[in-house]
Amino acid sequence: MEYIYATMILHAAEKEINEENIVKILEAAGVDVEETRVKALVAALENVDIEEAIKSAAIPAAAPAAGAAAPAAAAEEAPAEEEEEEEEPSEEEALEGLGALFG
Repeated sequence: MEYIYATMILHAAEKEINEENIVKILEAAGVDVEETRVKALVAALENVDIEEAIKSAAIPAAAPAAGAAAPAAAAEEAPAEEEEEEEEPSEEEALEGLGALFG
């Protein structure tokens, strides 16, 4: 995620999003930089309008608290199910998905 954050900082500061600038931010933050990941990120964002991608990825507001009371009551009555642990995607998978998010 640090790589994405570096990109977002550059975008917010209206600086060019390129390998050199991303590496500078990551190194300043004390991150061990992997050049291949930086290159993959820059390539994935090459023709992306980041501002538009941020707007389209915005999460809608949460439902009102009153509407949440009924599902909570129903959940208490339902038998407990074992929850499966979800595996978080590797950072490489996240970078691959990033191109789809911004594309």
